[in-house]
Amino acid sequence: MSYSVGQVAGYAGVTVRTLHHYDDIGLLVPSERSHAGHRRYNDADLDRLQQILFYRELGFPLDEVAALLDDPDADPRAHLRRQHELLTARIEKLQKMAAAVEHAMEARKMGINLTPEEKFEVFGDKDPEQYADEAEARWGNTEAYAESQRRTASYTKEDWKRMQAEVADWSERYDALMVAGEAPTGERAMDMAEEHRQHICRWFYECPYELHQCLGEMYVSDERFKAFYDSMRPGLAEHLRDAITANAARHTS
Repeated sequence: MSYSVGQVAGYAGVTVRTLHHYDDIGLLVPSERSHAGHRRYNDADLDRLQQILFYRELGFPLDEVAALLDDPDADPRAHLRRQHELLTARIEKLQKMAAAVEHAMEARKMGINLTPEEKFEVFGDKDPEQYADEAEARWGNTEAYAESQRRTASYTKEDWKRMQAEVADWSERYDALMVAGEAPTGERAMDMAEEHRQHICRWFYECPYELHQCLGEMYVSDERFKAFYDSMRPGLAEHLRDAITANAARHTS
């Protein structure tokens, strides 16, 4: 049984022009010609074409493909074994590349998934991703960071607005507490420190008392966190840090 050049092109997913070129350079010369001189390919020709396309897919230039296939000492089974090894190696490389791309996609997907308009509506002129790269560098290998990224990736504009409202309500009540002269070790201050911890647990990641104390120290030592809390009321960062410490002590003692 023989096949026309058009049929072979359709089977192999190549163009007729490609088959003509392979014929012209002697890489794949059809075994037969019709009475009208048209190319006719038999099953052996199709087998050779399959070998050619395998090697081409692996990046071999045409002259090397010809040398490999025309080697009189080559065993057809050796070709298949060689191609299998090369393809397996390529698959492994592609899988690693795919994993890297998936990781990049996941990193892009995570975080605050809002349009610019929604970000402005929720956060005003504050950029919620301003320190995203630094945060990943500092905490990217922690489970808390990964959990926070997983959760926030799915948050909608309404979720962020609800969270912001909770923060605003908490800050107003903490300001009032300080105005009233409540000491950081007082019950109300410790209760609000616990509310602060629960807010983190609810919206971002599990925050045990030891970690909460570390955060409290950071609120004072990192000038940006200190500025954030002190913008609610001067001295609030230190007051909250001490309340967090006292709250941890009463729950872990």
